[in-house]
Amino acid sequence: MTEQSGADDATDLTHTTDDGDVQMVDVGDKPDSERRAVAAGQIHLAPSTIEAIRADEVGKGDVLSTARVGAIQAVKHTWETIPMCHQIPITNVDTAFDLREDRIDLEVAVETTGKTGCEMEALEGVTTGLNVVWDMVKAVEKDEDGQYPATRIENVRVLEKEKRTR
Repeated sequence: MTEQSGADDATDLTHTTDDGDVQMVDVGDKPDSERRAVAAGQIHLAPSTIEAIRADEVGKGDVLSTARVGAIQAVKHTWETIPMCHQIPITNVDTAFDLREDRIDLEVAVETTGKTGCEMEALEGVTTGLNVVWDMVKAVEKDEDGQYPATRIENVRVLEKEKRTR
């Protein structure tokens, strides 16, 4: 283990048993806390694609509205796709899209009241929201060979997380 991991040895890992088997962390004895996490990422697109999104001229429909729904759905279903995540009560999801000249930035803020954090939910919201954008614009992003040489999702990260004990 590296010093950055926060664990001195394998016995400090909370997602493994003493025998090294994967397990879900028991959070049953933890107090409920108000928690919030914000994640962000970006998708790089051709400037013409950004303009088509702004003008609502993408053949598949309203790109950002569809991506917003996808992001929220992903937040609500994170426990089904990340094996060791707990199902948590989501109390709020906010999405914010920022259209730039050659990219779209997305921030997803998730709030919950419970025994564990919601950063994975925020990350799932960002990655799915950006994947939905890609899906909605792929027809106009393809080059003459049917490839996506400049389209990319990057810089996905947790911007902040907070916990307020009741």
